[in-house]
Amino acid sequence: MKPPIRITSQRDRVFRQRVELEGAEDLFVDVPEAFGGEGSAPDPHDYFDLSLGACKAITAQMYARRKEWPLEGVEVVVNRDERDERRGVYRLEVAMRFLGELDDAQRARLEEISDMCPIHRLMTTATVEITTRQQD
Repeated sequence: MKPPIRITSQRDRVFRQRVELEGAEDLFVDVPEAFGGEGSAPDPHDYFDLSLGACKAITAQMYARRKEWPLEGVEVVVNRDERDERRGVYRLEVAMRFLGELDDAQRARLEEISDMCPIHRLMTTATVEITTRQQD
């Protein structure tokens, strides 16, 4: 089991949170000014969305490395459509660009493989169970 992620409110900020992950630099979360925050950091939806984009990029890179394909980099753009979120539909559109001397079949395979990343599968096929409790 991974060490816990710790989130702490920043006392001198409205909604800004500091996120501590063992072995990594601290991250910060805020909400847009339109919702009473300062807009000083990505909001929770941004982290949800970017986790998908980053996972897809990493998965494609790992596959290309294993196949020894000349993938030089990956660019990912994630667009969110949250209009129907309150009705239970949250849409993400992911556009990927694979850099390097790859043929069409390799690019198509990398796109296909990216759909198998753990976060994509988690978001589309898993039942997520959440338990919230007060901590002493």
